[in-house]
Amino acid sequence: MPKSLIILLGPTGVGKTSLSIRLAKHFKTEIISCDSRQIYCEMNIGTAVPEENTLREVKHHFIHSHSIHDYYNASKYEFEVLELLDSLFEKFDVVVMTGGSMLYIDAVCKGIDNLPEVDAELRDILIERLNDEGIESLRGELRILDPEYYEEVDLRNPKRILHALEICIMTGKPYSSFRTNRSKTRNFNLVKIGLNRERTILYNRINQRVEEMFNEGLVEEARRLYSFRHLNSLNTVGYRELFDYFDNSVNLDEAKTRIKANTRKYARKQLTWFRRDSSIKWFCPPNENEIIEFLDLQLNEV
Repeated sequence: MPKSLIILLGPTGVGKTSLSIRLAKHFKTEIISCDSRQIYCEMNIGTAVPEENTLREVKHHFIHSHSIHDYYNASKYEFEVLELLDSLFEKFDVVVMTGGSMLYIDAVCKGIDNLPEVDAELRDILIERLNDEGIESLRGELRILDPEYYEEVDLRNPKRILHALEICIMTGKPYSSFRTNRSKTRNFNLVKIGLNRERTILYNRINQRVEEMFNEGLVEEARRLYSFRHLNSLNTVGYRELFDYFDNSVNLDEAKTRIKANTRKYARKQLTWFRRDSSIKWFCPPNENEIIEFLDLQLNEV
């Protein structure tokens, strides 16, 4: 049987964790997490890291594997996951990857353009400028240095603007000139399974999960991380709203309401992104047996 990577994806709160455990047990393999925030060991409740007993059921990779102080991106994730897959495929015919981080999934499936390594000192200078001058100043510079990328980038996303400026300033060339958008070939088979639920049910699950996070101590976890709020890793739903609460910008009830609303907004963004990919086979939970039958058939036909 050719080596195959099963990718279980879908919006936040849809129920990927329990199914990934079932799939890993069925195929007698291990799980690679594809969540750009669960990798950080300092973040637990706000990133919905699976409980310890769940993690013990099947070996997981890329959960609490890095620090919030590490500079990390989809390109680094691509490199590290492909390196890990080389070793896992020596032991298993099938590996399960699960998560909802769109860029990270695309990095493993299609590859990320090879960009120059950014100088840490330049990054610190730009972050300091962002904090002192605000995002509008950096937007204006990006508009001059790379008008093409300026027209397509999410201008509300400081991470994207910072990264593009880093490349522009360091190389003297537009960031857009390094983007080829050509998919890389992989030496393993890709099978993508998408999970989705009726919108009302999904939103209720998201709202309930936020309530559970608060009961588990999300406020206390966010308070411990408050002094690091300038880090990109903490520009995350569930933390930034509570940072506003600590700054007395909103009360606690409003912060909770915003976390729920922003999480639902993120789920919509995930679904919009994933729906562009016609290779995804979609299912509505709970259909675990149907999904396993589909995968067995797909893998046997490869």
